[in-house]
Amino acid sequence: MRFLRSVIPSLLLIGAGLTEAASSWSFVEGSISVNSKTGDTFKDKLSHKSALKAPVSLGATDGLKIILTATEDGKGKQPHQAFLLLRDPKSGLEATFPFSVKDTGKAKVDVTQKDLPVQLLSSEENLQATLLLASFGASKPYGSHVFDIDVKHDPNLPKPKYEKPLRYGKLEEIHHIFRADPKSGPMIISIFFALAVLATVPALLGTWIFLGANVTHLTDALSAAPLSHGLFFGSIVLMEGIFFLYYYNWTLFQVLPVAGVVGLVAFLSGSKALSEVQTRRLAGKR
Repeated sequence: MRFLRSVIPSLLLIGAGLTEAASSWSFVEGSISVNSKTGDTFKDKLSHKSALKAPVSLGATDGLKIILTATEDGKGKQPHQAFLLLRDPKSGLEATFPFSVKDTGKAKVDVTQKDLPVQLLSSEENLQATLLLASFGASKPYGSHVFDIDVKHDPNLPKPKYEKPLRYGKLEEIHHIFRADPKSGPMIISIFFALAVLATVPALLGTWIFLGANVTHLTDALSAAPLSHGLFFGSIVLMEGIFFLYYYNWTLFQVLPVAGVVGLVAFLSGSKALSEVQTRRLAGKR
């Protein structure tokens, strides 16, 4: 009697464990159909126990549809996850397509060639189709190979090719080749234009004398405003020297600050020098 009392609870626990282990996901009323624009239509039933023997052909304009009822312990129920998984057996690449599932377990999924990634479209093997049904709880999920897909490409179009995506990473070392610094023109051309400018100096002096320039007032001008006339004349000569250095070897960033200072000196001293010249003009000395 004591022996039976000790064995009965153990038997009840084992039975409960077997009942819990037997709880699993599956499907019933499964069907697969392929609708083609050419008029050919394929339809067959799906079984959770075995896969279809012949592969299902999927053309470029075909539409594959799967309809089934997901069940838990034989009762129609909506699972948390319901997917159709297509796998390339050669490369191992996979793509999943979710089912649209109702509360009663009625599920449907549609697949066309446009939905397939290029890696699967370019596969030379038949794609393995697997149904996946699972949810929360202790019920065993369902995952089984149910059929194969033979992807038929349009013979009038080139077969899709996989292009490696751009990935950021270490690249080969780049050796920059910078453009050589600009050089001055040939020396012969520079000398020619320099002599052409110097040749105009006698003509300038002759025109100056012809117009009545009075050189005798130079002493009066320097005595009245020596600093203004000296700085103005010196700034003009210095500016010409800056231009020569820029032509010879200076850069623009070296020329600009120096030319700015010399230009300011020429402006201030020139104003004072012109004021002195105007004073002599008003006095009738010019």
